Amino acid sequence: MSDKPITAAISRGWRLWLVLLLLLLVAAGITGRMLGLYITEQDFLQDQGEARTVRVIQAPAHRGIITDRNGEPLAVSAPVATIWADPAKMNLDHVSLGKMASLLQMSRPSLVQKISENRERRFLYLKRQVTPELAAEIVALGIPGVHVDREYKRFYPAGEVTTHLVGFTDLDGKGQEGLELSFEDWLHAEPGKQMVMKDRLGRTIKHIREISPAENGNDMQLTIDLRLQYLAYRELKAAVQTHKADGGSLVMLDAATGEILAMVNQPSYNPNDPAQRIPSLLRNRALTDVFEPGSTMKPLTVAAALMSGKYRPETVVDTAPGYIRIKGRTIRDHRNYGDLDLTGIITKSSNVGVTKLALSMDSGAVVNLMRNVGLGQVTTLGYPGESSGVLPYLQEKQVVERATLSYGYGLSVTPLQLAQSYLALANDGLMVPASLIRADDNKAPVRVMPTDVAQNVRGMMETVISNVGTGRRAAVPGYRVAGKTGTVHKVGGSGYLDDQYISVFAGIAPASNPRLVTVVMVDNPKGQEYYGGEVAAPVFSRTLAGALRLMNVPPDDWPKPTSQMAQR
Repeated sequence: MSDKPITAAISRGWRLWLVLLLLLLVAAGITGRMLGLYITEQDFLQDQGEARTVRVIQAPAHRGIITDRNGEPLAVSAPVATIWADPAKMNLDHVSLGKMASLLQMSRPSLVQKISENRERRFLYLKRQVTPELAAEIVALGIPGVHVDREYKRFYPAGEVTTHLVGFTDLDGKGQEGLELSFEDWLHAEPGKQMVMKDRLGRTIKHIREISPAENGNDMQLTIDLRLQYLAYRELKAAVQTHKADGGSLVMLDAATGEILAMVNQPSYNPNDPAQRIPSLLRNRALTDVFEPGSTMKPLTVAAALMSGKYRPETVVDTAPGYIRIKGRTIRDHRNYGDLDLTGIITKSSNVGVTKLALSMDSGAVVNLMRNVGLGQVTTLGYPGESSGVLPYLQEKQVVERATLSYGYGLSVTPLQLAQSYLALANDGLMVPASLIRADDNKAPVRVMPTDVAQNVRGMMETVISNVGTGRRAAVPGYRVAGKTGTVHKVGGSGYLDDQYISVFAGIAPASNPRLVTVVMVDNPKGQEYYGGEVAAPVFSRTLAGALRLMNVPPDDWPKPTSQMAQR
């Protein structure tokens, strides 16, 4: 037997072991290298990975735009940038750190301290909502660990003129007040997601794909006319300053549709300046603040009397001797007016007259009409913090309360509720709910009083603006005006305050074909003038004079021709 096969077998076995040994050495070398890289060069590898990383970023989306009825912007989203840092990756000795601090309006030591105190974090805001131009300057500095995100900032072009209506958002774009809060779900924007590749400075170098699209918020169109809003704001602010009042509200409605054309308040604030967002200035007083409406309720009491069938416009009521006593309480007029028809009761604003009317009717006649025109209940606006006011249910035996209710005491309303209640008088007995959002499907009106009753009472209210009425200063040259003044004692901790008042005027113009219903309320005017006819009525006059011209409403009170003109 030859030794060659044995020698060949031994040779093949040796080569196999050699190959196996070499493979083991290679595996050991690779494993050792991997361990070495992981232990000794971890930071280097991580930096290299991040320098060529694929990331998922947010694609900004803008919040819905709010406009007035003519498309004028009231709230828009402007593009801005947010500067943030990864403190763990920042070089505090970078030569451009001082320049960046200057651009961020910070000192270099304060910036270094801020980063040093947050070294363990991977995300730190440096400054939010800066201009895109400033962000571009900071990116150009090339400081490692500094990043820029694109987002939107809410801006309010009309500023303090519309702020109580529109409200404002926080830094994250969420509604905090007004319509921004109540319609958050409608206006809210949903950012999208994109997969991108970024370089070591955090700059996007390639868009790979879109994961989810950005969804912009829905736009909203209000019924407000910005021209009328500016006009009303100017006149109300001037009156509050002139009379050194604590505040005031003005609401203007479209008589036919109930659309809110203007709603302003004093004091106000600029929503674009976060420092001015003081809690006491934020509320929309026209919707949240309640007061006793006083004599502005007398037209509704007279309307209830006509609806009862017991009275006609020419019915005479004896108001002598100028006061009436009810269960030990004395209700007074300014003086003894004697016999007054229903028109005279409104013209002279007779408390005795409306008291006798109210007590002669069914106990629910007046309060039911007040409820039907929207008093004692919130409107359909859905506005945050809106008050429902108070309209009590009165029994037959509560004669004192029924008497005071007839001339506007013992209930509370908001300025908007008061304006809404006058819509029935302006709209020939049809009641339409107030609205703030522009829509094609306005609710159908509901009849709350006969046409002739509304027209008769509206005609009676015109005498308030005459030379013998309490609202002479509410007159608008060229137009017939129907309205009612109100002067109410404010309520304090221990009852009515003798030296603090709320001045009110509620009116309709033009009286022949109503287009506008407006309520002016001035809170606690100080000085010699405090009656509604002295403080609130002039605001109504100036505001309506401008509004009717802006709306191109033709005059309905042309001057009567003189004898010379007639001869010609």
